[in-house]
Amino acid sequence: MTSSALDFSPDISDVLGDVSIFTAAGDSVQFKDLWDQNEGMAVVALLRHFGCPWCWELASALKESKARFDSAGVKLIAVGVGSPDKARILAERLPFPMDSLYADPDRKAYDVLGLHYGWGRTFFHPAIAKVLSRFGALWKAAKNYTIKATPDDRSGVLQQGGMFVFKGKQLLYARKDEGSGDHAPLDDILDVCCKSAK
Repeated sequence: MTSSALDFSPDISDVLGDVSIFTAAGDSVQFKDLWDQNEGMAVVALLRHFGCPWCWELASALKESKARFDSAGVKLIAVGVGSPDKARILAERLPFPMDSLYADPDRKAYDVLGLHYGWGRTFFHPAIAKVLSRFGALWKAAKNYTIKATPDDRSGVLQQGGMFVFKGKQLLYARKDEGSGDHAPLDDILDVCCKSAK
């Protein structure tokens, strides 16, 4: 079962806002500084880790949708587990816009948001079967893939991701990935963004 915005504390944006992560260039930044906390809209996509082929697929789809997010006034924020140098590997090889890519080597944001973690979720969850229907997209996104983007701390590969949409501090949409490759449908995210931006 996926989560919804109602499953989170009303002050989740304040708690997340104090979490420090890194730009792909290596500068420390807090979540609250990534978008306008009054009225700004942001899609926060938490990838599993930079060495995950399914995350390259998701990053590719996000990149292809970026113009639509931009035209709706929505900031795209993609975060992955790993160091900034691992983020740069994905940004350069996929490619992906570095100004939208962030690194969370200690998985602080993932912990605050209560995202799933562990062997069972990573390798054995039934939701993983969904990726078989997207094999073509995965193959295309991973043509420049390299395992060198995998976090040095290998425990990070057991982290699952999620997708969140904020308007100011209000959480409009929340979805925790149940297993590897179980991403939120981008059409749902775009729908939430377009309706809320009006």
